[in-house]
Amino acid sequence: MIEFNDLLIKAGLDPSEVMVMRHRPTEKELRAVLPWLAAERQELYNAFQSNHGEVVEKALTRAKYLASFIGHESGRAVFVGLYEVAGHEQVTVQHFWALPGNAELQQLGTRGPKDGRASFWFDLQLSPILSAWKGRLVIDWTGIERSWWRWASRNQFPVRAIHEESLLVKAMPDWQSLSLDWAQLTVLPKSWQQVLAQWRGIYYIFDKASCQGYVGSASGNENILRRWLNYAASGDGGNRLLRGLDPEQFVFSILQRVSPDMPSDEVVQVENSWKLRLQTRSPYGLNDN
Repeated sequence: MIEFNDLLIKAGLDPSEVMVMRHRPTEKELRAVLPWLAAERQELYNAFQSNHGEVVEKALTRAKYLASFIGHESGRAVFVGLYEVAGHEQVTVQHFWALPGNAELQQLGTRGPKDGRASFWFDLQLSPILSAWKGRLVIDWTGIERSWWRWASRNQFPVRAIHEESLLVKAMPDWQSLSLDWAQLTVLPKSWQQVLAQWRGIYYIFDKASCQGYVGSASGNENILRRWLNYAASGDGGNRLLRGLDPEQFVFSILQRVSPDMPSDEVVQVENSWKLRLQTRSPYGLNDN
């Protein structure tokens, strides 16, 4: 059986100089989008893995390379990339949050340095070595699963599969099953955006804080993607009763798709029927008309 260390050796690397990490954040929101970041927002993914707890950071200072994986499923990990550990610097908590990417990661659930201590920030440079396996190489993560970082030379990582296509961005769910929170809108994969850009229809925003809902529509030249990105940018999309609410509590879904050429007055009728059935007009909901 081929092991990951075999691939390292064939590439001319010494496994004793390689730390292997299997990222699976405890923060639910971040765990859901981390594969998207690895696939299309490399700067955010790298920011995520550039800071660690005290034990891990001490070990990482001794590594020449970091082999980065994401928890694929129980006992499995999918390869993201090999990073050269080019150096590190100590940063305060204030400096940490000022570093590029960390403010956006905070919206996705990152908690930052523990106990407010000064910590190391690692300069991780993505290497072209093994880059062809990104998103395609799956290894077995043997032993205790919560042991999420290991030295390559001290462990065995059997290669479970090499897929033809990347596993980092899955196909978008059917519109009837689609449910996204506000933070996810800011990092939607391009393939998902392309689909949403083709759809018109009636959408629903549920505010978990107030337990109230809002019904909106996208028709004609305005697609659902454009409407939702307005919320991602402003938080309220220009709607009066959504202003002042915490957009991080919003959940977006689609109630009904309509034809792009459906007349505007007919779309409004369909939208109003959903407002009536879901009781989203004020004071019971967040629609003001």
